Amino acid sequence: MPLNGKQRRHLRALGHALDPVVQVGKLGLTEALVRALDEALTRHELVKVRIGGECPVDRHTLGEELATATASELAQLLGRTALYYRRHPKKPRIVLPE
Repeated sequence: MPLNGKQRRHLRALGHALDPVVQVGKLGLTEALVRALDEALTRHELVKVRIGGECPVDRHTLGEELATATASELAQLLGRTALYYRRHPKKPRIVLPE
């Protein structure tokens, strides 16, 4: 379910006030990181991730790999902060514009 421009703008506006819930450290993409993001997406639908400067993987590559690994959409990658969205399977809280 790729997001269109209007939906991305809506998610970016909602994500502006969020604090990072998951942080990527010097180990980069690990199974524990994927699990933590997956749980956070299930709980919150919209999650901000902070990518540390010591991360060995390029932030653009890491952003796409995390989105693929968690079956989510990368709504925004700004600096070292990424915003991920995945609709809750049973009780969606965020209503996206058409």
